[in-house]
Amino acid sequence: MNDRARPPAGKQRDQADREAAWQRELREQFPIVTAHPESAYLDSAATSQKPRAVLDAVQTYLTTSNANAGRGTYPWANRTTDLVEGTRERVKEFLRDPEPERSTVHFTSGTTEGLRTVARDWLVPYLSDGDEILVPFADHRANLDPWLEARRLLAERGIDVRVRALPRQEVSGDYDHRALADLVGPRTRFVAATHVHHVYGGDMNVHRVRAAVGPDVPICLDAAQSVGHLPVEPADPALDVDFVVFSGHKSMALPGSGAVWARNARGPVFRPAGWQGTPNTAGIASLRAALDWLDAAGPGRIARWTAGLTTRLTDRLSRLGPYEILGCPVSLAADSVLPADQRRHGIVTFRHHDIPSDDLGFILYSHGFMVRADSLCQAGTAAEEGSVRVSLHVYNTVEEIDRLLAVLTSLT
Repeated sequence: MNDRARPPAGKQRDQADREAAWQRELREQFPIVTAHPESAYLDSAATSQKPRAVLDAVQTYLTTSNANAGRGTYPWANRTTDLVEGTRERVKEFLRDPEPERSTVHFTSGTTEGLRTVARDWLVPYLSDGDEILVPFADHRANLDPWLEARRLLAERGIDVRVRALPRQEVSGDYDHRALADLVGPRTRFVAATHVHHVYGGDMNVHRVRAAVGPDVPICLDAAQSVGHLPVEPADPALDVDFVVFSGHKSMALPGSGAVWARNARGPVFRPAGWQGTPNTAGIASLRAALDWLDAAGPGRIARWTAGLTTRLTDRLSRLGPYEILGCPVSLAADSVLPADQRRHGIVTFRHHDIPSDDLGFILYSHGFMVRADSLCQAGTAAEEGSVRVSLHVYNTVEEIDRLLAVLTSLT
C-alpha cells in the first residue's frame, strides 16, 4: 500500500483499538477459553471452540423441547420439526442463497459424510460410461476418497469413469487453472474442489476453476475451512459452485453436525437416498445458534482478524532460519500485494529442520500451546511427512501469537 492510500496513523490506531475491543468482547463469550487463560488453543482447523450462546441453545432445547422431528404431533415434536426445517432455511440465509426455493439442505455428521453423500447419492447416478471427473489429489482425504469410491461403485456396474487430478502449481499449492483448462473436454462432468486448504491455509481460487471448466460443469466445494471463518456465498461469481459441504463443529456448533447445500441448477436435484432416520436434533440446534452468532459477529470481520494474526505469525516465523513454512511463499510477506482472497486464512503450517514435528508439538504443549502435529489427513505424497499446524479463530489474540513466536525463537 502506498502512502497516499494508507490511512493516517491516528485513524489506524483508532481502528486497531476498536478491533481489539471487539475481539475481547467476543473472546469473553467462550467459557473454555476464559477458564484456561494459561493455555492457547491453536487448533481450530480441527474443531472450533463454542460460544456460550451455542451451549445455551443446546441446553434450552434439551430441557424444553427435546423430541423426534417429523414423527409426532404434540408440541415438543412440532417445535423440533420446526427447528430442523427452520435451520435448513437458516443455512440458506447464511450462505446468501439468492434462490432458496430451488436449493436444498441436507444435514450430515460433518464434511466427510457430506462429501460421501454427494458422491454416492448424486454423482454415481449422474455419470455414464466414458465420463470424466476432476478431483483434488493433494487436499484433505475427505475430498478424494469419496470420488474414488464413486468410480469403484460404477466400475462394479460395468461403467467406466475416468478420475483425473486437479493440476496444482508446485510452489504455491494453488490449483493450476491454466493446465486445468487443457484437461477439460466434452466428457468432463464434475469437479470437486477445496475452498481453503487445510494445510496451506490459502484460498484455492475456485472462481478460476469455474472459468477453466466453463459454465455447465457442476462443482462441489469442500468448505470445511471456510464456513464460519470467512464469508461464503456460493452463488457469487467469486465461487459459482453447486454444492457447499461443511462441518458444524468447525463452525462453532457441536460435533456430529454439518450440512450439504445443493444449488440444484446444474445436473439433477440432490436427493439423499434411503430412509434418513432420526436427525441429530441437538446438533442442528447448535448449528442454528452458531450461524446466528457468526452472522452477528460478522464473517468478514472474523476473517480480517485471523488474517492479521496469520500475517504476524508468518512474517516473523519466515525470518527464523530453522523453519520451513508450507504453502505459497509470496503470501508470507506482511506487505504482500496479493488480493485478500488469496492470502492465508488463519492456518500456518511449518516444519523445523532439526526437530521432528511430533516432538515440536509436545514442546509447544509444554508451554501451553495446543497445535496439530502429524500428517494432517492430507492426501498424496505430502501425507508421508509430518508438520505442525497453527490454526486460528476469533478467540485467539496477538499476545498468544507473540508468546508462540518467543518459544519458537528459543528453539532456533
